[in-house]
Amino acid sequence: MAESKPRKAAAPKQAAKQSAVKPKQPEPHLAMVRRARKINRILAETYPYAHPELDFENPFQLLIATVLSAQTTDLRVNQTTPALFAKYPTPEDLAAANPEGVEEILRPCGFFRAKTRSVIGLSKALTEDFGGEVPGKLEDLVKLPGVGRKTAFVVLGNAFGRPGITVDTHFQRLVRRWKWTDETDPDKIEAVVGALFPKSDWTDLSHHVIWHGRRICHARKPACGACPIAPLCPAYGEGETDPEKAKKLLKYEKGGYPGQRLNPPQAYLDAGGKPAPPLGAG
Repeated sequence: MAESKPRKAAAPKQAAKQSAVKPKQPEPHLAMVRRARKINRILAETYPYAHPELDFENPFQLLIATVLSAQTTDLRVNQTTPALFAKYPTPEDLAAANPEGVEEILRPCGFFRAKTRSVIGLSKALTEDFGGEVPGKLEDLVKLPGVGRKTAFVVLGNAFGRPGITVDTHFQRLVRRWKWTDETDPDKIEAVVGALFPKSDWTDLSHHVIWHGRRICHARKPACGACPIAPLCPAYGEGETDPEKAKKLLKYEKGGYPGQRLNPPQAYLDAGGKPAPPLGAG
């Protein structure tokens, strides 16, 4: 009986495939800068009238409204501040206010006791240290009770025209999704993202990113299929990619829908005064 020749051990196909897969190379910094700036240009075209969504008439009102916006919506703040500013129109008025009266007005905003302490405290500081005027410098603003860098940059950028990056929860979420940074500390995010753009772009960049986070790139289920920057997004596919299903996820917000070119507030109403659908929604 003839002896059978021993068979050669076959190399595992899976191991061969794994060895052929090259590790993904990190994106070169220059390429990332170009991609980030292109994203901002597209968002600027998508939201040409992006602006602060808090209602205000002067730096003091914007400062108070921004402090009140913590842990609540801008809509809720805008529903609350008219009564507050009607009763306490100046820092001097609010500094001398009875806390219980202020608490009653701010109750709908949540955390109303802490917010009452902050707005009365910062009003006293404005009255005693700055002659009743909101200072236009970062180092002065952050000394006020309840005012951090995020609030300070909102005020500087939108009341004084001084560039700043507003790192709120939307901004943090989106810049990490886009792989602009892996940082989680707001101050570090501010520094890293600020280095990607000219300083003159910082305020508008903040508005573009925040508007996009509120309208399309949601935390739990982003509308990837309706996103204008989908080809540039490393996280594409985390949300709904079907265009028709994605359109249903778009959030209707004050000041217009994605892609609209009309001035607010008419931008979000049709000719009959009713909410209009997003452009391209059929």
